[in-house]
Amino acid sequence: MSPLQGMPQLLVTGSSGLIGSEVVTYFAAAGWRIFGVDNNQRADFFGPQGDTRWNQKRLVETFPAFQHVELDIRNRDGVLKLLADVKPQLIVHTAAQPSHDLAASRPFDDFDVNAVGTLNMLEATRRAAPEAVFVHMSTNKVYGDAPNSIRLKELPTRWDYDDPVYEHGIAESFTIDQSKHSLFGASKVAGDVMVQEYGRYFGLRSCCLRGGCLTGPNHSGVELHGFLSYLVRCNLEGRTYKVFGYKGKQVRDNIHSHDVARFVEAFYRNPRCGEVYNIGGGRDNSCSILEAFERIAAISGKKMQYEYVDKNREGDHICYISDLRKMYAHYPDWRLTKSLDDIFQEIYASWQTRAVG
Repeated sequence: MSPLQGMPQLLVTGSSGLIGSEVVTYFAAAGWRIFGVDNNQRADFFGPQGDTRWNQKRLVETFPAFQHVELDIRNRDGVLKLLADVKPQLIVHTAAQPSHDLAASRPFDDFDVNAVGTLNMLEATRRAAPEAVFVHMSTNKVYGDAPNSIRLKELPTRWDYDDPVYEHGIAESFTIDQSKHSLFGASKVAGDVMVQEYGRYFGLRSCCLRGGCLTGPNHSGVELHGFLSYLVRCNLEGRTYKVFGYKGKQVRDNIHSHDVARFVEAFYRNPRCGEVYNIGGGRDNSCSILEAFERIAAISGKKMQYEYVDKNREGDHICYISDLRKMYAHYPDWRLTKSLDDIFQEIYASWQTRAVG
C-alpha cells in the first residue's frame, strides 16, 4: 500500500499564502494528505513583491504528503473536476483578492475571485464531497465601515471604544448592512453569505471566519495588504511607511496564522452548519500603527521612518477588535497561543531569513 493511501485528505485553496500555507504545515504534521490549490495570483495583483512561489517551493520540498495543484478557482470546470477527483474530508478556502484599493481598479477580478470563486468551491463540494467540512476565510470587512459609528475615545497612542457594549470587541451579531464596504468588502460579503446559505439550505458543514488582522512569519506583505508584515519589512529596509489618516492611532487585533490553523482543526472535530465567527487577536493582541512602530523599533533597534497622509483609506476601520467569546463558548479548548510579542518577533526573524535589505 502507498504510504499516502488511507490518510485523511485536505484541500486548501490559496495554499501558498499566509493562512493557506500555515494550514498545510499544521495538518501535514498531523498526518494528512494535502492538495494545495494556488496559481500565484497574488503576484498578478501586487507585482513581484507579492509573489508566493517561494512559499509553494518550500511546501513542496518540506512535506512529502503535499501536492501542489496549479488552478485558478475562477475555472469552474477545473474546480468541479478537482473536487470530484479528490473528495476531501476537509476544505479550507483561503484564496482571495484581499485588497480594498485594488478592488476599485479591478472590480471584475475582485468579484470573480471572491464571490464567484467561492460559489465554485461550494457547489463543487456539494456535488462531490457533501460530507466534507468547509471552512471559509472571510474578513471583518464584511462589516463595512459600520464599526466607525461606535462611540470612540482618543488615547495618547490609539483610539478605543467608548461604549461598554464593546468592551470585549465586535461580536458576530454586528450589522453587515447599510455601510461603505469597498468593492472588496462587498465581494467578500457575497462569498460569506453564500457559505452560510450552503450550510443552512443544503446542510453543508461550514463556517465563515471573519478575520481581523491575520498575520505571521510567512506573509508576503505589501503596502496594499499585510499590515504588520509590510510594516516590519519597511523598518528593516529603512523604507518610509505611509500612514493613511486617523493620526496613526487606528487599531487592529492581530492573530497568528498558527492559531487560525488550530481553530480550523477544532471546527473540523466538532463542525456546525453555516456558522460565523469573528477570529482575531482580541483586545490582548491589539495595537495601533503608532504602537506597532514602537514595538518593531524596540526589536530591530531602527527608528521607524514614516510619512503621514491626511486621508484615510475608503471604508477603513478606526478601531477594530474581535469579540472572541462566541468562539470560546463553542470551542472551550481553543485559545490564543501566540502573543503580540511572539508575532512581532517571528515576523522580524522571517524577514531577516529572507535576506531583506
